[in-house]
Amino acid sequence: MRVTEVVTTLHRVKRERAIRNGRYTYAFNCTVLTRVRTDDGIEGIGWAGGQPGADQTVFQAALALGEYAIGLDVFDVERLWERMFQPKIFGRRGLTNRAMAAIDIAMWDAMGKTVGVPVYKLLGGYAQRVPTYLAGGYYLEGKGLEGLQEEMRQKVAAGARYIKMKIGGAPMSEDVARVRAVREAVGPDVEIMVDANNAYSPVDALRIARRIEDLDIYWFEEPVHAEDYEGLAKVHQGTCIPIATGENEYTRYGFRDLIACGGADILQPDANVLGGITEFRHIASLASAHNLPIAPHGSALLHVHLVSAIANGLIVEHVVTEGSGRRDLMHGDLTLDDDGMVSPPDKPGLGVTLDEEYLAETRIA
Repeated sequence: MRVTEVVTTLHRVKRERAIRNGRYTYAFNCTVLTRVRTDDGIEGIGWAGGQPGADQTVFQAALALGEYAIGLDVFDVERLWERMFQPKIFGRRGLTNRAMAAIDIAMWDAMGKTVGVPVYKLLGGYAQRVPTYLAGGYYLEGKGLEGLQEEMRQKVAAGARYIKMKIGGAPMSEDVARVRAVREAVGPDVEIMVDANNAYSPVDALRIARRIEDLDIYWFEEPVHAEDYEGLAKVHQGTCIPIATGENEYTRYGFRDLIACGGADILQPDANVLGGITEFRHIASLASAHNLPIAPHGSALLHVHLVSAIANGLIVEHVVTEGSGRRDLMHGDLTLDDDGMVSPPDKPGLGVTLDEEYLAETRIA
C-alpha cells in the first residue's frame, strides 16, 4: 500500500466556442492529471486545473510535490499534506495548492480502491443522494434572451430543480432583463442562482441585487472581488438574497478569515483548488461549527463524494456549457434522477475512469 510512483501529465482541449462570464473568457479546458501508483498495483487518479499559462505552473509544482508522496502509505494523507504545505518551499496559497490537490485527490482515490469502498464512505457516508444544480447561462456571441431561455428550459427538462446563470458581463439593465427572462422561462418552482464571478464593486453588487430580489433568487455568487471581505459583508448586509462564495479561497486559514468577515451564507470550497480532499475536510468541519452549509464549486465527479459525506453538504454543481467539445478526459456515473438528485458512484475510490486515447491526443506535457 506504499506509493512507488507519481505520474503527472498536462492536457489542453480547445473549446469549440469560447465562453464568457462576468470577468473571464475561457477558450480552453486545461487539466493537470496525477496518477499515484502503489506497490500492490493500485492506481489513484487526481486532477486540478488552471487556464493556459497557469496550468504550466500547476503542472511543474505537481511534478516537484509528487516526490513527497513516494514511500508513504496511501492512508498517510495528513502527513503528506503537511509535507507539501511548506511556505518556504513553494508558497502559502495559490497555484501550488492546486498542484497539492491533484496529488491529494489521487491518494484518496487509491485509498478507496485499496479497501474497496467509495471515497464518500471513507469520509463519513452521510447521504446516498444529494441535490444538484445545472450551471450555465454563459455569454456567447449571438445568444440573446430567447437562446438563454431555451438553454435553461433544456436544463429543467433534463431534470434540474436548480439552475445557475452568469451575470456581471453585460450592462446592469441587460443582466436584470436576462434574469427576469430566465425566471419567466422556468417558472416559479425552479430555483435560480446568479453568479457574478467577482465582477462588481460592492455598490454595484447591491444595486443589481435589489433589482432582482423580487425574482426569488436562491443565491448571489461571488458578487465582489475575492479579497474584498469588507465589501462582501456590506453586500450581505444590504440584500435579502443569500450570498455564496469561496471558490477562489485557499486552505482552512483562508476560510477562517472568510467566515470571520460575516459576508457569506453559503461556502463554496473547491477541493481541486484549495489543496485537495484532506484540506476540504477541515474546511467542512470549520463551516459546520458556524452552521454554514457547503456547496462546492466545480467538478461534480469529485464533489458528489464530498457533499454526500458531510452533514452540512448542501448541493453539488454540475456544469454543462455550450461549446465544451464532444469528449471528456474523465468519466463517472452521474445521472440526475426524477427529483433532480444525484448519487455518488458505488465503485471503490472516486469511481472515475479515464479516456486514455483522448488523454494521449490532448497531452501537451
